[in-house]
Amino acid sequence: MKVLGIETSCDETAAAVVEDGVKVLSNEIASQVELHARYGGIVPEVASRQHILAIIPIIEQAMAKGRVSWHDLDGIAVTIGPGLAGSLLVGVSVAKAICLACELPLTGVNHLEAHIYANWLADHKPLFPLLCLIVSGGHSDLVLMRGHGDYVVLGRTRDDAAGEAFDKAARIMGLGYPGGPAIDRAAESGTTSIELPRSWLKGTSDFSFSGVKTALLRLVEKGKVCNIADAAASFQEAVIDVLVSKTIAAAKQHRVRQILLSGGVAANRRLRQQLVANSPIPVLIPEPILCTDNAAMVAACGYFRFQAGKVDGLDIDVVPSLKMA
Repeated sequence: MKVLGIETSCDETAAAVVEDGVKVLSNEIASQVELHARYGGIVPEVASRQHILAIIPIIEQAMAKGRVSWHDLDGIAVTIGPGLAGSLLVGVSVAKAICLACELPLTGVNHLEAHIYANWLADHKPLFPLLCLIVSGGHSDLVLMRGHGDYVVLGRTRDDAAGEAFDKAARIMGLGYPGGPAIDRAAESGTTSIELPRSWLKGTSDFSFSGVKTALLRLVEKGKVCNIADAAASFQEAVIDVLVSKTIAAAKQHRVRQILLSGGVAANRRLRQQLVANSPIPVLIPEPILCTDNAAMVAACGYFRFQAGKVDGLDIDVVPSLKMA
Protein backbone atom coordinates (compact mmCIF):
# COMPACT_ATOMS: atom_id res chain seq x y z
CA MET A 1 0.00 0.00 0.00
CA LYS A 2 1.51 3.31 -1.11
CA VAL A 3 0.55 6.49 0.74
CA LEU A 4 1.41 10.05 -0.25
CA GLY A 5 2.07 12.15 2.83
CA ILE A 6 1.77 15.95 2.89
CA GLU A 7 3.16 18.11 5.70
CA THR A 8 2.76 21.92 5.99
CA SER A 9 2.17 22.47 9.71
CA CYS A 10 4.87 25.11 10.21
CA ASP A 11 7.69 26.23 7.92
CA GLU A 12 8.61 23.08 6.01
CA THR A 13 6.76 22.16 2.84
CA ALA A 14 7.11 18.39 2.58
CA ALA A 15 5.81 15.47 0.57
CA ALA A 16 6.74 11.79 0.70
CA VAL A 17 5.67 8.40 -0.58
CA VAL A 18 5.81 5.51 1.90
CA GLU A 19 4.99 1.86 1.23
CA ASP A 20 3.25 -0.30 3.84
CA GLY A 21 4.00 2.24 6.56
CA VAL A 22 7.68 1.32 6.82
CA LYS A 23 9.47 1.76 3.48
CA VAL A 24 10.36 5.30 2.38
CA LEU A 25 10.21 5.62 -1.41
CA SER A 26 10.75 9.38 -1.31
CA ASN A 27 10.92 12.13 1.31
CA GLU A 28 11.23 15.65 -0.08
CA ILE A 29 11.42 18.82 2.02
CA ALA A 30 11.47 22.49 1.04
CA SER A 31 12.80 24.40 4.05
CA GLN A 32 12.05 28.02 4.88
CA VAL A 33 14.77 28.38 7.54
CA GLU A 34 16.82 30.96 5.66
CA LEU A 35 13.70 32.97 4.84
CA HIS A 36 12.65 33.27 8.50
CA ALA A 37 16.17 33.59 9.96
CA ARG A 38 16.23 37.31 9.14
CA TYR A 39 13.26 37.78 11.50
CA GLY A 40 14.64 35.61 14.29
CA GLY A 41 11.60 33.32 14.14
CA ILE A 42 8.73 32.11 12.00
CA VAL A 43 6.37 34.71 10.51
CA PRO A 44 3.05 32.85 9.94
CA GLU A 45 1.86 34.89 6.94
CA VAL A 46 5.22 34.53 5.21
CA ALA A 47 5.21 30.78 5.93
CA SER A 48 1.76 30.18 4.44
CA ARG A 49 2.56 32.17 1.28
CA GLN A 50 5.78 30.20 0.81
CA HIS A 51 3.86 26.92 1.17
CA ILE A 52 1.60 28.00 -1.70
CA LEU A 53 4.65 28.50 -3.92
CA ALA A 54 6.38 25.25 -2.93
CA ILE A 55 3.61 22.69 -2.42
CA ILE A 56 2.95 21.54 -6.02
CA PRO A 57 6.65 21.34 -7.03
CA ILE A 58 7.53 19.39 -3.87
CA ILE A 59 4.70 16.89 -4.42
CA GLU A 60 5.75 16.38 -8.04
CA GLN A 61 9.33 15.90 -6.85
CA ALA A 62 8.26 13.29 -4.29
CA MET A 63 6.24 11.41 -6.90
CA ALA A 64 9.15 11.44 -9.35
CA LYS A 65 11.72 10.34 -6.74
CA GLY A 66 9.38 7.59 -5.57
CA ARG A 67 8.80 6.49 -9.17
CA VAL A 68 5.05 6.37 -8.69
CA SER A 69 2.12 7.74 -10.68
CA TRP A 70 -1.23 8.90 -9.31
CA HIS A 71 -2.65 5.48 -10.24
CA ASP A 72 -0.04 3.77 -8.03
CA LEU A 73 -1.21 5.58 -4.88
CA ASP A 74 -3.66 3.98 -2.44
CA GLY A 75 -4.36 7.03 -0.29
CA ILE A 76 -3.36 10.52 0.87
CA ALA A 77 -2.37 11.44 4.43
CA VAL A 78 -2.12 15.10 5.41
CA THR A 79 -1.32 16.94 8.62
CA ILE A 80 -4.41 18.71 10.01
CA GLY A 81 -2.85 20.00 13.26
CA PRO A 82 -1.42 21.17 15.49
CA GLY A 83 0.34 24.00 13.70
CA LEU A 84 -0.12 27.36 12.04
CA ALA A 85 -3.64 27.69 10.60
CA GLY A 86 -2.59 29.31 7.33
CA SER A 87 0.17 26.78 6.74
CA LEU A 88 -2.06 23.80 7.53
CA LEU A 89 -4.75 25.05 5.15
CA VAL A 90 -2.37 24.93 2.20
CA GLY A 91 -1.53 21.25 2.70
CA VAL A 92 -5.09 20.18 3.50
CA SER A 93 -6.56 22.05 0.52
CA VAL A 94 -4.11 20.45 -1.90
CA ALA A 95 -4.67 16.99 -0.36
CA LYS A 96 -8.43 17.36 -0.82
CA ALA A 97 -8.00 18.43 -4.44
CA ILE A 98 -5.81 15.39 -5.22
CA CYS A 99 -8.25 13.01 -3.53
CA LEU A 100 -11.19 14.49 -5.43
CA ALA A 101 -9.40 14.40 -8.78
CA CYS A 102 -7.88 10.93 -8.38
CA GLU A 103 -10.69 9.36 -6.32
CA LEU A 104 -8.34 8.47 -3.49
CA PRO A 105 -9.19 8.07 0.23
CA LEU A 106 -8.01 10.80 2.62
CA THR A 107 -6.94 10.63 6.24
CA GLY A 108 -6.09 13.58 8.47
CA VAL A 109 -3.03 13.09 10.68
CA ASN A 110 -2.09 14.58 14.04
CA HIS A 111 1.38 16.08 13.65
CA LEU A 112 2.48 14.82 17.08
CA GLU A 113 1.29 11.30 16.33
CA ALA A 114 3.18 11.45 13.04
CA HIS A 115 6.41 12.26 14.89
CA ILE A 116 5.99 9.00 16.82
CA TYR A 117 5.60 7.04 13.58
CA ALA A 118 8.95 8.27 12.32
CA ASN A 119 10.27 5.38 14.41
CA TRP A 120 8.52 2.86 12.13
CA LEU A 121 10.69 4.15 9.27
CA ALA A 122 13.98 3.38 11.03
CA ASP A 123 15.99 0.15 11.13
CA HIS A 124 14.27 -1.20 14.21
CA LYS A 125 10.89 -2.61 15.22
CA PRO A 126 8.94 -0.80 17.96
CA LEU A 127 7.36 -3.15 20.50
CA PHE A 128 4.29 -2.27 22.59
CA PRO A 129 3.81 -0.96 25.20
CA LEU A 130 6.01 2.02 24.44
CA LEU A 131 6.83 5.32 26.07
CA CYS A 132 7.12 8.16 23.55
CA LEU A 133 8.99 11.39 24.29
CA ILE A 134 7.93 13.99 21.72
CA VAL A 135 10.13 17.09 21.90
CA SER A 136 9.78 19.89 19.38
CA GLY A 137 9.47 23.65 19.06
CA GLY A 138 5.92 23.72 20.37
CA HIS A 139 5.59 20.48 22.33
CA SER A 140 7.23 18.42 25.04
CA ASP A 141 4.95 15.43 25.65
CA LEU A 142 5.35 12.06 27.35
CA VAL A 143 2.92 9.57 25.81
CA LEU A 144 2.22 5.96 26.74
CA MET A 145 1.45 4.02 23.55
CA ARG A 146 -0.21 0.65 24.14
CA GLY A 147 -0.99 -0.06 20.47
CA HIS A 148 -1.63 1.68 17.17
CA GLY A 149 -3.91 4.62 17.92
CA ASP A 150 -3.99 3.79 21.65
CA TYR A 151 -2.41 6.68 23.56
CA VAL A 152 -2.36 8.02 27.10
CA VAL A 153 -0.73 11.42 27.60
CA LEU A 154 1.24 11.18 30.84
CA GLY A 155 2.71 14.68 30.80
CA ARG A 156 3.21 17.77 28.68
CA THR A 157 4.85 21.17 28.97
CA ARG A 158 3.17 23.74 31.19
CA ASP A 159 4.87 26.71 29.52
CA ASP A 160 7.78 26.77 27.08
CA ALA A 161 8.40 23.57 25.15
CA ALA A 162 11.99 22.34 24.91
CA GLY A 163 12.47 23.57 21.33
CA GLU A 164 10.91 26.93 22.13
CA ALA A 165 13.22 27.28 25.13
CA PHE A 166 16.23 26.52 22.93
CA ASP A 167 15.16 29.17 20.41
CA LYS A 168 14.66 31.81 23.10
CA ALA A 169 17.92 30.93 24.87
CA ALA A 170 19.83 31.13 21.59
CA ARG A 171 18.38 34.59 21.01
CA ILE A 172 19.45 35.65 24.52
CA MET A 173 23.00 34.48 23.81
CA GLY A 174 23.08 35.95 20.30
CA LEU A 175 23.48 32.56 18.62
CA GLY A 176 20.84 33.11 15.95
CA TYR A 177 17.94 31.07 14.58
CA PRO A 178 17.06 28.21 14.66
CA GLY A 179 18.16 27.97 18.26
CA GLY A 180 18.34 24.22 18.79
CA PRO A 181 21.10 23.45 16.27
CA ALA A 182 22.94 26.67 17.23
CA ILE A 183 23.06 25.70 20.91
CA ASP A 184 24.01 22.12 20.03
CA ARG A 185 27.01 23.39 18.02
CA ALA A 186 28.09 26.00 20.59
CA ALA A 187 27.85 23.52 23.46
CA GLU A 188 30.44 21.24 21.84
CA SER A 189 33.30 23.50 22.95
CA GLY A 190 31.76 24.50 26.29
CA THR A 191 31.57 23.15 29.82
CA THR A 192 28.60 22.92 32.19
CA SER A 193 30.23 25.34 34.62
CA ILE A 194 27.26 27.71 34.92
CA GLU A 195 24.70 26.67 37.51
CA LEU A 196 21.14 26.80 36.18
CA PRO A 197 17.92 25.61 37.87
CA ARG A 198 15.82 22.57 36.99
CA SER A 199 12.04 22.57 37.32
CA TRP A 200 11.15 19.05 38.43
CA LEU A 201 7.39 19.52 39.10
CA LYS A 202 7.56 16.58 41.50
CA GLY A 203 4.72 14.09 41.43
CA THR A 204 3.99 14.74 37.75
CA SER A 205 5.39 13.89 34.34
CA ASP A 206 4.92 17.48 33.17
CA PHE A 207 7.70 19.76 31.96
CA SER A 208 8.52 23.43 32.49
CA PHE A 209 11.42 25.23 30.81
CA SER A 210 10.41 28.86 31.30
CA GLY A 211 12.33 29.15 34.58
CA VAL A 212 15.71 27.99 33.26
CA LYS A 213 15.34 30.33 30.28
CA THR A 214 14.60 33.27 32.60
CA ALA A 215 17.53 32.34 34.85
CA LEU A 216 19.86 32.45 31.83
CA LEU A 217 18.43 35.82 30.79
CA ARG A 218 19.10 37.31 34.24
CA LEU A 219 22.71 36.09 34.20
CA VAL A 220 23.27 37.64 30.77
CA GLU A 221 21.64 40.92 31.83
CA LYS A 222 23.91 41.11 34.88
CA GLY A 223 27.02 40.45 32.77
CA LYS A 224 27.74 37.15 34.51
CA VAL A 225 28.06 35.14 31.29
CA CYS A 226 31.62 35.47 30.00
CA ASN A 227 31.76 32.38 27.82
CA ILE A 228 28.87 31.71 25.43
CA ALA A 229 29.97 28.13 24.81
CA ASP A 230 29.78 27.41 28.56
CA ALA A 231 26.37 29.09 28.75
CA ALA A 232 25.09 27.02 25.82
CA ALA A 233 26.42 23.78 27.32
CA SER A 234 24.98 24.58 30.74
CA PHE A 235 21.56 25.52 29.37
CA GLN A 236 21.44 22.46 27.15
CA GLU A 237 22.35 20.22 30.06
CA ALA A 238 19.64 21.75 32.29
CA VAL A 239 16.95 21.03 29.70
CA ILE A 240 18.20 17.57 28.81
CA ASP A 241 18.64 16.55 32.46
CA VAL A 242 14.92 17.06 33.08
CA LEU A 243 13.82 15.43 29.81
CA VAL A 244 15.92 12.32 30.40
CA SER A 245 15.16 11.94 34.12
CA LYS A 246 11.40 12.27 33.72
CA THR A 247 11.30 9.96 30.71
CA ILE A 248 13.20 7.18 32.46
CA ALA A 249 11.11 7.55 35.61
CA ALA A 250 7.88 7.24 33.58
CA ALA A 251 9.25 4.26 31.66
CA LYS A 252 9.98 2.42 34.93
CA GLN A 253 6.61 3.35 36.42
CA HIS A 254 4.62 2.05 33.45
CA ARG A 255 6.90 -0.91 32.72
CA VAL A 256 7.22 -0.25 29.02
CA ARG A 257 9.37 -2.35 26.70
CA GLN A 258 11.00 0.53 24.80
CA ILE A 259 11.35 4.30 24.71
CA LEU A 260 10.77 6.17 21.46
CA LEU A 261 12.36 9.59 20.98
CA SER A 262 10.87 11.86 18.33
CA GLY A 263 10.37 15.50 17.29
CA GLY A 264 12.79 18.16 16.11
CA VAL A 265 14.71 18.35 19.40
CA ALA A 266 15.34 14.59 19.08
CA ALA A 267 18.05 15.57 16.59
CA ASN A 268 20.04 17.07 19.49
CA ARG A 269 23.17 14.95 19.90
CA ARG A 270 23.47 15.37 23.66
CA LEU A 271 19.84 14.36 24.24
CA ARG A 272 20.23 11.24 22.12
CA GLN A 273 23.45 10.32 23.89
CA GLN A 274 22.17 10.87 27.43
CA LEU A 275 18.87 9.07 26.96
CA VAL A 276 20.56 6.00 25.50
CA ALA A 277 23.31 6.02 28.15
CA ASN A 278 20.94 6.30 31.12
CA SER A 279 17.96 4.19 30.06
CA PRO A 280 17.66 0.65 31.43
CA ILE A 281 15.57 -0.36 28.39
CA PRO A 282 16.13 0.06 24.62
CA VAL A 283 15.78 3.58 23.20
CA LEU A 284 14.70 3.91 19.57
CA ILE A 285 15.62 7.11 17.73
CA PRO A 286 15.04 7.94 14.05
CA GLU A 287 17.80 9.49 11.98
CA PRO A 288 17.86 13.31 12.27
CA ILE A 289 16.08 13.96 8.93
CA LEU A 290 13.10 11.98 10.26
CA CYS A 291 13.12 13.85 13.59
CA THR A 292 12.50 17.29 12.11
CA ASP A 293 9.24 18.01 10.27
CA ASN A 294 8.85 15.72 7.24
CA ALA A 295 6.10 14.03 5.26
CA ALA A 296 7.41 10.45 5.47
CA MET A 297 6.28 10.28 9.10
CA VAL A 298 2.85 11.61 8.04
CA ALA A 299 2.54 8.95 5.35
CA ALA A 300 3.61 6.21 7.80
CA CYS A 301 1.03 7.34 10.34
CA GLY A 302 -1.54 7.57 7.57
CA TYR A 303 -0.91 3.97 6.54
CA PHE A 304 -1.76 2.69 10.03
CA ARG A 305 -4.82 4.94 10.13
CA PHE A 306 -6.02 3.49 6.84
CA GLN A 307 -5.40 -0.02 8.19
CA ALA A 308 -7.68 0.84 11.11
CA GLY A 309 -10.37 2.08 8.73
CA LYS A 310 -9.92 5.75 9.62
CA VAL A 311 -10.87 7.57 6.44
CA ASP A 312 -11.96 11.22 6.48
CA GLY A 313 -14.34 13.08 4.22
CA LEU A 314 -13.48 16.04 2.04
CA ASP A 315 -15.12 18.30 4.63
CA ILE A 316 -12.22 17.73 7.05
CA ASP A 317 -10.85 20.96 8.50
CA VAL A 318 -7.57 22.04 10.10
CA VAL A 319 -7.27 22.04 13.91
CA PRO A 320 -4.37 24.39 14.85
CA SER A 321 -4.55 23.46 18.57
CA LEU A 322 -5.04 19.73 18.07
CA LYS A 323 -3.78 17.60 20.96
CA MET A 324 -2.83 13.94 21.28
CA ALA A 325 -5.67 13.19 23.71
